[in-house]
Amino acid sequence: MPTYEYLCNKCEHAFEVVQSFRDAAIEDCPKCNGKVRKVFNNVGVVFKGSGFYKTDSRSTAPAKTESKPEVKTEIKPASKPENKSKNKTD
Repeated sequence: MPTYEYLCNKCEHAFEVVQSFRDAAIEDCPKCNGKVRKVFNNVGVVFKGSGFYKTDSRSTAPAKTESKPEVKTEIKPASKPENKSKNKTD
């Protein structure tokens, strides 16, 4: 169950309460019966793993792969024999 921090508006008494999500928020200070409010703090989140985005910093440089030079070969289409047809004139 989550722990919520409250602060009294009247006497500035700060206290924590372990409550379920379903429980109603506390409205009165246990010391002076003044109105209280929830205090929201930053939550520290640590993502562990090999990375979540490509732009994340990396612990080591990416491994370089050896690339072989590309050999370009030209493939010429087979030449088709020219069809020399004579026009027959009658």
